Amino acid sequence: MNCVDVVIVGGGVVGNVLAKGLVERTDFSITLLDESTPDNHISPEQDKRVIALAQRTVEELNAFGIGLDKLQQQNPGAIKHIEVSDKGWLGLTDLYCQEFGLDSFGQVVSLSALTELVGESLSSSPESRFKHYQPISVNSVTRFKDYVEVALSSGDTLNAKCVVLADGGRSSLSDSVGITRNTKDYGQTAIICNLHTAKPHEFSAFERFTTSGPLAFLPYDSDINGIASNGTGFSVVWTLDSAQKDEILSLSDTDFICAVQRAFGYRAGRILRVSERVSYPLALRYAENITSHRIALVGNAAQSLHPIAGQGFNLGLRDITGLVDTLALATDPGEYAALEAYSQARQKDRNATINLTDTLVRVFSNDYLPMVVGRNLALLGLGAVKSAKSAFVRQTTGFGTHTFNKGL
Repeated sequence: MNCVDVVIVGGGVVGNVLAKGLVERTDFSITLLDESTPDNHISPEQDKRVIALAQRTVEELNAFGIGLDKLQQQNPGAIKHIEVSDKGWLGLTDLYCQEFGLDSFGQVVSLSALTELVGESLSSSPESRFKHYQPISVNSVTRFKDYVEVALSSGDTLNAKCVVLADGGRSSLSDSVGITRNTKDYGQTAIICNLHTAKPHEFSAFERFTTSGPLAFLPYDSDINGIASNGTGFSVVWTLDSAQKDEILSLSDTDFICAVQRAFGYRAGRILRVSERVSYPLALRYAENITSHRIALVGNAAQSLHPIAGQGFNLGLRDITGLVDTLALATDPGEYAALEAYSQARQKDRNATINLTDTLVRVFSNDYLPMVVGRNLALLGLGAVKSAKSAFVRQTTGFGTHTFNKGL
């Protein structure tokens, strides 16, 4: 039977970043349990799973020793300008990073490229303090006063002082340890793809609200059918009523491009080509408590958000930072005082971000006339009132509950 200080369940980007942070900032022994196989690799150039890292997230990753320079050289997908608009109405606001003393609002990267980068960084960690097992899964966890027994699919067991669940929004282990989860089904589906346009993106991102849901264009250069975009590529997240999913996914490339063009307009010129599409249903899922006896939750295991405003991964990264900072002060990573401090530290930010995204979905995903008029007035007001802009940018860049001295 092996003993370890912290076991992390989940070998995705969240689990890897948490492992890296704990290795860098604490003296604890860390074991990462990863269900995926080592050859389960998607080329970053083809990956349609793209995330927008908020500015604070970029800074935190760099502070963990996960430099994004390599990714920026491969794909300089910085976001310097954001246009928010409402299809068919006058509501529109533009946000420029220089207005707020920022070099950019954030960085767009593929999930596979970021996961690969973090994995490479972890590979140099001392074997005495960090171990990575894959493919392996957890059959059960049994909690005792001073440790948690983790039964593995290999037949082995680990005794851990603390178990961190980083295994996504449908974590069955969180249910098994009595974590209560709330779910709100939005009745929407996100369709994700990459595309190339006639005009260069010039580091602009677009959030276009339609009656069925938001349509987001993020500056991201990809290869489609062997053709590189070279500054004219976008990653697209198109939110639709779930009833429309099958019809939209069955369209030919030409018809799909026409449908997106009608919804988005010609802000980036004509859409030239599109990749294969993938989809997933949208819901809000969040744990009422992110800790239990010797258990902590981070990332999507703690909360899964609607992709509107791109807050999900960034909120999860702030979970990671909060947990790392808390455990860096602890002698026992699973002690009640440490996990309670983590839970309390994350409460305000979690509530604010969950409420922000949920409100945006309800306000901008319907055609009820008073709501439409109200949201357009809000967009116009956001563009005109500097304090409103600043508050919005603080929250969406990850500095909503922190002092930020860059013009905000």
